[in-house]
Amino acid sequence: MDGTQANGSSRHAGPALRFVAAALIVRSGQVLIGQRRHDQPMASLWEFPGGKIESGESPQQALVRELSEELGIQASIGPAVTRIRHNYRHGGAVDLQFFAVREFTGEIDNRIYQQVRWVNLENLPEYEFLAADRGLIRDLAAGKLL
Repeated sequence: MDGTQANGSSRHAGPALRFVAAALIVRSGQVLIGQRRHDQPMASLWEFPGGKIESGESPQQALVRELSEELGIQASIGPAVTRIRHNYRHGGAVDLQFFAVREFTGEIDNRIYQQVRWVNLENLPEYEFLAADRGLIRDLAAGKLL
């Protein structure tokens, strides 16, 4: 059986799930965060750089591509830090894989965000992050992951 419903029902299995890779770009106890633009969904909230994993890409390949597109850097993707699956109230769902990035070449060139900032890990809770990131923010601020 191919997994489709035999009765022809058009019920959906649940919210569409997007697979995303995100970078915890770290230097000297600080991490780089970006603020979403006013014309984007969830405007003005903060997030970690990264984006959708395209068909045929590994999470690490997607992250290298996204960091080049968003910030103009060539990153060396480090170890996986955590993975989060989050269902948004509006119906969307995201599977986020976070990777440490401690080395990159090039200068940070903000190409998509309202602004980017280097922030001390313990100060992350002072910023309003996307809902999917909030548990991670608490753990990073407490020194549990990096």
